[in-house]
Amino acid sequence: MSLKIGIDGFNMAMLRGTGVATYGVALTSAIGQLGHESIGVFGIDIGDDPDGHEMMFFDRFGQPPRRETRRQKRRRFIRSIWLPSRKATDVPLSPLVDKSGFAERLPAFDRIVSHADLFEIAETHFRLYGRFLPLRIDQPPDIMHWTYPVPIHLHGARNIYTLHDLVPMRLPYATLDVKPAYKQLIDQCVWRSAHICTVSESSRNDIIARYPDAAHKVTNTYQTAPVPDHILAGNPAEDAAMIEGLFDLRHRGYFLFFGALDPKKNIARIVEAYLTSGSAIPLVIVGARSWGTEQENALLGGGRVSVYGKSIDKGILQLDYLPRDLLLRLARGAKAVLFPSLYEGFGLPALEAIRLGTPVISSNISSLPEVVGDAGILIDPYDVRALANAIEMIDANSAVVARLVAAGQVQTEKFSDAAYRERLSALYDRVMSAPM
Repeated sequence: MSLKIGIDGFNMAMLRGTGVATYGVALTSAIGQLGHESIGVFGIDIGDDPDGHEMMFFDRFGQPPRRETRRQKRRRFIRSIWLPSRKATDVPLSPLVDKSGFAERLPAFDRIVSHADLFEIAETHFRLYGRFLPLRIDQPPDIMHWTYPVPIHLHGARNIYTLHDLVPMRLPYATLDVKPAYKQLIDQCVWRSAHICTVSESSRNDIIARYPDAAHKVTNTYQTAPVPDHILAGNPAEDAAMIEGLFDLRHRGYFLFFGALDPKKNIARIVEAYLTSGSAIPLVIVGARSWGTEQENALLGGGRVSVYGKSIDKGILQLDYLPRDLLLRLARGAKAVLFPSLYEGFGLPALEAIRLGTPVISSNISSLPEVVGDAGILIDPYDVRALANAIEMIDANSAVVARLVAAGQVQTEKFSDAAYRERLSALYDRVMSAPM
């Protein structure tokens, strides 16, 4: 049965992509491969002129948030109070606007709708009333699959919410969320939804532990690592030459961490373990978002040079946000990816590295043993000496590296695109078979 399925663009439209944005892109691709119609739901201001809707959408997609005046903030606040529901407007998808520059970040939706400041208005509405904002669109989808817990309910559709993890509850000191508001939001996602989707057995168990009466409506679909075919099929020697030319890094001549620089990523212990190991090859850290990491910043130093904000200190190279293709090429050439997070709902960077043929040093807790399997060295993320030992082992033992790479070929099959589509199809069939 062919379905119409909505997917929100909350994370996709951010200036710098997130793991959830990558999840949304892969989800949309899988939906299309299953033969379903995809509808992207965005919060971009497309103006009042119907003839300019497409132009304005692509002008503002991926742009930094506009700085609001006090008057604009007041108007948005008033709209949040007085309008009981919202209606999104269709964005034409014609050949009049060249969309080739958006291929990496914006999936090939069959249809796009948008409402200005949708997610900001919904947040204000939820803060004021403690209720989800009702949203309407013409010809609503059969299923609205929100890729993130947002306080919006699409009228006329079965609403699914993906809860990647419950880290703000599990590690409340590791996020900036206002915890009572976050808990209220998750409560309503669980009880108002047609279903809850999650991405690992670890996360599913966390959700059920807090909401045991909702166990019947929580499904783990896992996810896939959407590495583009042109990267997988590309010439590793050409990738190595590009990385060496840009960053002066030799193939298999550096360790790599990439991800958000927030407390649960364990950056301070990564740096401490790397320096303890005495490795002669550099540690490369790629991360743009940074909060609560003053100790790490002190360890990294502050000097900067020209290419993507590269800074050098004690063999450590820090790079700012990189385009996704370049980041994947960097991961492909690393000796190992270090990803010993304190907690992960899935841990996409670990799976991306494994799929690219790069060994991983990761954590033995949360979802990471599920994702990494035998394709990495799993250690206690709080044990700096264990992490340093793992770095030394990868550095010195080529047989261990070969074993991990071989195991990775088996491990990635568990998270293949085909396996993901099968799990996703079963979820949608289950949702559609239940009464609305």
